[in-house]
Amino acid sequence: MSSYANLPAPSPEQGLNRYLQEIRKFPMLEPEEEYMLAKSWVDHEDSAAAHKLVTSHLRLAAKIAMGYRGYGLPQAEVISEANVGLMQAVKKFDPEKGFRLATYAMWWIRASIQEYVLRSWSMVKLGTTSAQKKLFFNLRKAKARIGALEDGDLRPENVARIANDLGVTEDEVISMNRRMSGGDASLNAMVGSEDDSATQWQDWLEDEDADQAGDYEKRDEMQQRLALMEEAMSVLNDRERDILTQRRLQESAVTLEDLSGVYNVSRERIRQIEVRAFEKLQKKMRELAREQGMLATA
Repeated sequence: MSSYANLPAPSPEQGLNRYLQEIRKFPMLEPEEEYMLAKSWVDHEDSAAAHKLVTSHLRLAAKIAMGYRGYGLPQAEVISEANVGLMQAVKKFDPEKGFRLATYAMWWIRASIQEYVLRSWSMVKLGTTSAQKKLFFNLRKAKARIGALEDGDLRPENVARIANDLGVTEDEVISMNRRMSGGDASLNAMVGSEDDSATQWQDWLEDEDADQAGDYEKRDEMQQRLALMEEAMSVLNDRERDILTQRRLQESAVTLEDLSGVYNVSRERIRQIEVRAFEKLQKKMRELAREQGMLATA
């Protein structure tokens, strides 16, 4: 996307406050304007339209990035990774699906940040499984729930409980706990001076506003479901697709009365078309899911 170079870029020299002030200058978009800009990008690869879509959502990217400030990584780099995710979202966004860009983009933004976090921590490699990534993001929270935040190895019963809760092996829990208690980059390192009421910076790991591991899994599931839905939509005719989208796939559903005026049929007929289209879509999605091994065959 050629507009990338023209984006405001956070940097240590610039300062975070100055960057946040700069991106506030870009106005938020009304739904209609967002739709037209997205159509212009999809249909004509209008880079100016894409640039406006990106800049209007920089505040969203920065807000999500701030939730990851506890991982000891340069905040400017985390925000930059969030912006990369945002640009990918704009590039792949389809306004005809009825979703707002912000709803779609947050999954790409969080995924981009999380991959950066995992790349940056030598204790967790990109080749690890989804369950191990979940363990990395949730171990301290799981220990807190059972009152096991003391240093050193966990008790066998606590290891077993955490392994069961997070869907990993007991050996993986033991190994990750030892790494997060020392090793490559100790999470027990102190933050601040004695005068600043210094704490271990693992205390900053938990994000009160987001469940990173949950978001990671939800993002994967959401992408699968969106892909399935997009393919399944092919079983609907134009009228069914439009009515279903406007009734069930938008933030604010269009009324039966309004649609009855558009199609010159009764409200009850619109309702029937909506229900029938939804049933057809569900059936097709189940068939596709079974074909792709996402559902067990009965």
